Amino acid sequence: LPENGKKNCKECGLATCFAFAMKLANAGITLDKCTYLSAEVRLQLEDMLQPPIRQVFIGTGARQVAIGEEEVMFRHQKTFFRAPGMALLIADGEDEESCSAKIAKIGWQFERLDKLSRFDLVALSHTSTDGGKYLQLVQKVMAETDAGLILLAAEPEVLLSAYEASKSRNPLVCVTDGNYAQVVPHLAKSAVVCASADGLDNLANLVGKLKEAGLENLVLDPGSGSLVELVRDQTMIRRAALLHKFRPFGFPTLFLAARVTSDLEQQMLLAVAGVAKYAGIIVLDDISSENFQVLLTVRQNIYTDPRVPPAVESKVYGFNEADESAAVLVTTNFALTYYAVAGEVENSKLPVFLCCQDTGGLCVLAAWSTGTFGPETIAEMVKKQALADKVTHKQLVLPGYVARIKGDLEEELPDWEILVGPREAVDIPNYLNELKKRRENVA
Repeated sequence: LPENGKKNCKECGLATCFAFAMKLANAGITLDKCTYLSAEVRLQLEDMLQPPIRQVFIGTGARQVAIGEEEVMFRHQKTFFRAPGMALLIADGEDEESCSAKIAKIGWQFERLDKLSRFDLVALSHTSTDGGKYLQLVQKVMAETDAGLILLAAEPEVLLSAYEASKSRNPLVCVTDGNYAQVVPHLAKSAVVCASADGLDNLANLVGKLKEAGLENLVLDPGSGSLVELVRDQTMIRRAALLHKFRPFGFPTLFLAARVTSDLEQQMLLAVAGVAKYAGIIVLDDISSENFQVLLTVRQNIYTDPRVPPAVESKVYGFNEADESAAVLVTTNFALTYYAVAGEVENSKLPVFLCCQDTGGLCVLAAWSTGTFGPETIAEMVKKQALADKVTHKQLVLPGYVARIKGDLEEELPDWEILVGPREAVDIPNYLNELKKRRENVA
């Protein structure tokens, strides 16, 4: 620091150089705020402050994918931040029907826990003997989808022509020891490059050459050829980067499932292992809609912050044009509980008000055991949300798992009839139909 930390010019906005150093160490301020650092010290600090795994961006616009910048070996130590990008492989050797079908799959979207998931990237492989055919495939995919591109071509001329055609989309360009010397001089310094090599030693050597050429936005492909190699290579790369600060491995990784097997079921299982074991990008030959949803669910579950229970906003949700005759259900604001209940309520086609109690994201039984979902808290919510003004029947349906609080809740809400609903969300439509018939019979 300037004058050994005694300058204290306050130009950075802080009172002392020591305060600046502390905030810098915690990523609370940037180096450019201090104009008195020497060039040598600035370079040293920039190197020290780099994340152990560099963040890399592929693609542009709304479909841009960010990978890397992970900080821990195990999720319970903090959390995993960047979910791996899912890529679908299309080869220029495939027939027109197969290519079109795969491009259509890039448009798949699945919603779970209020989040949309889909294929993030398209990997384009040159397997034919016609370089022009590969370029046509690149152009076709660019015209029909805005997903990020991964360019896989061993021939330097073919790879460079594809890069020139797609560089406005910030593609991931895959190079090897065999073609990097012919390809790298023609790439922009900001290009995103995948270093693909057979084995970790060769990979480290190739990364060193790419960094010497001025390329910093790198992705690592160690050429894993089996499940065992996948787990071994990904673990060793992550460990080297985080625990040993080995800079050549301080980048996100790519795993090509088709390199291991052509069996799509086996590829899906390999992809699950890749999600769990640090892969930054997972490339699949093909996959069914059902298996893809399973894979996305696994990814979402692993890349959820374990320190923060998933929760929805605590309020009253109306379904199926809820009116004064709508049934009133109460549950917690735990996201999994909410979406399970909400889905079945929508399937019932009957008007419903669903009241979500703020339990800090805990499920029904956990919230009941901690006292955040009990007679007093439920009664308080009913009064706060003015539910008595929304309906005329004054019937409140409890989750079946907390039937034991029915009596206490009746004391808290003497004007309401407390009903005990089903334990499982799947039984809600039948219960609501029976409740409707019961009211009609009474009327």
